[in-house]
Amino acid sequence: MTGFALGVDQEEWCGRLRALSAERLRPLAEKGEPGRVNRPLLAALGELGLLERVFAAGALELCLLRESLAYGCTEAETALALQGLGAYPVLRAGSEAQRQRWLPHVRAGRAVAAFALSEPGAGSDAAALALAAERDPAGGAAGGGGGWRLSGEKCWISNAPEADFYTVFARTGEGPGAKGVSAFLVPADREGLSGEPLDMLSPHPIGSLRFDGVPVGPEDLLGEPGRGFRVAMDTLNLFRPSVGAFAVGMARAALDATLAHTAGRTAFGGTLSDLQAVAHRVAEMATRTEAARLLVYAAAGAYDRGAADVPKRAAMAKLLATETAQYVVDHAVQLHGAVALRRGHLLEHLYREVRAPRIYEGASEVQRTIIAKELYGALEGEVSGQ
Repeated sequence: MTGFALGVDQEEWCGRLRALSAERLRPLAEKGEPGRVNRPLLAALGELGLLERVFAAGALELCLLRESLAYGCTEAETALALQGLGAYPVLRAGSEAQRQRWLPHVRAGRAVAAFALSEPGAGSDAAALALAAERDPAGGAAGGGGGWRLSGEKCWISNAPEADFYTVFARTGEGPGAKGVSAFLVPADREGLSGEPLDMLSPHPIGSLRFDGVPVGPEDLLGEPGRGFRVAMDTLNLFRPSVGAFAVGMARAALDATLAHTAGRTAFGGTLSDLQAVAHRVAEMATRTEAARLLVYAAAGAYDRGAADVPKRAAMAKLLATETAQYVVDHAVQLHGAVALRRGHLLEHLYREVRAPRIYEGASEVQRTIIAKELYGALEGEVSGQ
């Protein structure tokens, strides 16, 4: 990819993915139950090798994959992304035994993963999480001693309570704030772990989890004690630009639907596209979508290069893309009129889907805070270096 365009091979691959998502995956998604894990859809993603690509791909390829799937089937995109989000910490920080036990099943779509960070009192401020990991010298899941007991709650967890395992972040207390957080791989059948689904606007499964003295041991750690917040941030730095790609895919689908509708709908002696107010609004939608798309690609490219400013770029990409998608889908609904509000219409579906990405994996306000912190931190570094 150049700084401004995809290569021919990349464009062709994205086109095949868009067709695949609409023709092969959307029918499976339509058979699923809203708010429940769609295991046949996950199995198809595994069979097609798309889940494997999540773990083998760089950030740019992940963005192209998510954008293309979102264009044709948002449910397939979300199912794929949640597998990556829940299992990526295992890939990066897990032991060889953990990776061998779980990742082949995740890649095949047989095991459902979940990323359990948010809590009732710690959503955007993830460093304030309160799930307690209390030392249990005689315990541990394997009974070998030197373990912990997890007590507390997680909330707004995608794929809960139906996931087969959870990447759980808990306070082990090695230091204050983020320095006292550790990451654990907790199988869903672990004693003391329970959960319930939440009835949410977004159609994918979201639930809460209750930890009642859940035993975990050193073999369940992801990485080192007290380094769990870094595991979480490494994961989010990769997936935040790709949330932006998901948003861009929805925006492009809404834009294309609007172009077709306004060019073909007769009104006031011509078509809607003949009206300057309509044409200018469509032009604005297209311009914002393309700007967001390029910023997402730039952030992904920075991640793949190992650039130092990845947190800032990732936050910018997620912020602009998700806010842009909200704008584009909202105006697409307006230009379609009442037909877009009918249950089952593409835009009715996108209107429900597009709201959540402005909140999860760091709300827009959090992204602005990250961007400002990075900007002022760089300025202070320049001043001190003079």
